[in-house]
Amino acid sequence: MLKAYKYRMYPTKEQEEMFFQHFGACRFIYNWALEQKIKTYEQDGKSASRFDLNNKITELKKEHEWLKDINSQSLQGATLNLENAFTKFFREKKGFPHFKSRKNPVQSFSVPQFYKVDFDANKVKLPKIGWITTKLHRRFIGVGKTATVSKTPTGKFYISILVDDEQGLPVKSIFNEKVTVGIDVGIKDFAVLSNGEKIENPKYLKNSMKRLAVLQRRLSRKQKGSKNKVKARFAVSKLHEKISNQRNDFQHKLSSKPISENQAIALETLNVSGMLKNHCLAQNIADASWSSFVTKLEYKAEWYGKTIIRIGLFEPSTKICNVCGFHNGKLTLADREWKCPDCKTNHDRDLNAAINIKKFALDKQNLIGI
Repeated sequence: MLKAYKYRMYPTKEQEEMFFQHFGACRFIYNWALEQKIKTYEQDGKSASRFDLNNKITELKKEHEWLKDINSQSLQGATLNLENAFTKFFREKKGFPHFKSRKNPVQSFSVPQFYKVDFDANKVKLPKIGWITTKLHRRFIGVGKTATVSKTPTGKFYISILVDDEQGLPVKSIFNEKVTVGIDVGIKDFAVLSNGEKIENPKYLKNSMKRLAVLQRRLSRKQKGSKNKVKARFAVSKLHEKISNQRNDFQHKLSSKPISENQAIALETLNVSGMLKNHCLAQNIADASWSSFVTKLEYKAEWYGKTIIRIGLFEPSTKICNVCGFHNGKLTLADREWKCPDCKTNHDRDLNAAINIKKFALDKQNLIGI
């Protein structure tokens, strides 16, 4: 089973310069490889393979001597990233790969092999760079795969190490109606569970909007290229990082609870990208970050042998009475509560949806009533 461990790094000034050289070199190779693939396709109608590009890197080093100071495997990792980007483009239609800019807020490079981790000394050794002081707050047991060094917009350095513990995924637990929970995500309440539990939406971005507006106004008034402009940009980045950390911390804690208390989680398939086109709700939807929450549920379910069940995108979970099955076609987004005209049951809109999500999911598994 593969797991990633992320640690904060504290490089010296000389090591920071080496980091920036690696960032720039890998970005250069990525853009060069993308240009080569585009030209090859336009001229020959074929795509240049990653192995052909890696072979050409040796010749490229003769033209650009400074590339010899960079870990060769990190350069080859840039072509692998490009290959993965094209694979994603053809399979998932996620957009054609674009050239990378040195102005991107997050910079990174990979180290596939030959790095060392010393937990006792709290240091990590990277090829061409040496031993770097690192906060190794968690030990791992297993075989280290690719490590990725990255820099955040606030100037912090991290290393993420992919580790194979050489153990398979646990066997999925048997589940039934009693050990399954349905979850309906929303804006008013972040999540409503079929057992009646409601999780309030913390709205970290919305609560920081006033301060963010002040910092962005200050940034816009600074002279371009000045040190004050850099300081103002750092302040904005720092606040965005705080919001992101708050959101991640909240979602990690929240996602662990239903995974530990149930054997199966029923979720609704959402077209988040389509919903973001609604400009009245886009900011609130982005602030909630449902996709990130669902991703955390999915990989934690894999870790602990739990099951994620999804219902279809067009299942009317909100508009159907969970008691008698009446379909309320007149229900609007503004209606938070409604009464079923057939069985006279009073429904909380989100709780009713969560119960229906669980029922629809178990019905497809032929587990209703078991």
